[in-house]
Amino acid sequence: MTIRPILIHPEPKLRKKALPVTVVSDQLLTLADDMLETMYEAPGIGLAAPQVGALIRLIVLDCNHSEDQNLDAIQMFNPEVLFASDEKNTHEEGCLSIPDQYGEVERSSVVTVRWIDRAGIEEQRTFEGLWATCVQHEIDHLNGKLFIDYLTPLRRQLITRKMKKLKREKLQE
Repeated sequence: MTIRPILIHPEPKLRKKALPVTVVSDQLLTLADDMLETMYEAPGIGLAAPQVGALIRLIVLDCNHSEDQNLDAIQMFNPEVLFASDEKNTHEEGCLSIPDQYGEVERSSVVTVRWIDRAGIEEQRTFEGLWATCVQHEIDHLNGKLFIDYLTPLRRQLITRKMKKLKREKLQE
């Protein structure tokens, strides 16, 4: 498996809508495995394909990761929310594409999601709590939306300026 570079905001690819997966190929399975490895290394609990430069509808998540077990890792091709509760939860969110920046985001507390798994089989599951927040955050990435879009314009501008500065500093290294 390969650790892939994570794109940092502002990056145009992070604002594009990802394309549907038509066939779960060996190449896409390798990408999904690489994304899990990249997510764990970062460390994070979710990662979307656009964050590693692939504009396809693929996300990975694991909100229960421990050093010795990845039993709860999920790889979702073409995930879509079928149901979102009216009841909301607020979590402090961060993003691997917006390092060291956090903000309170309100999302549905329960969501039902349908996706295609590694074997090309359709699955459906209801998520609650942190899992619900994480899956909604990652699906947002597939639609070109970032968690900072839920923040006030001033806070969003401040974070974007910090990310531009971070990218400049990385280029000078």
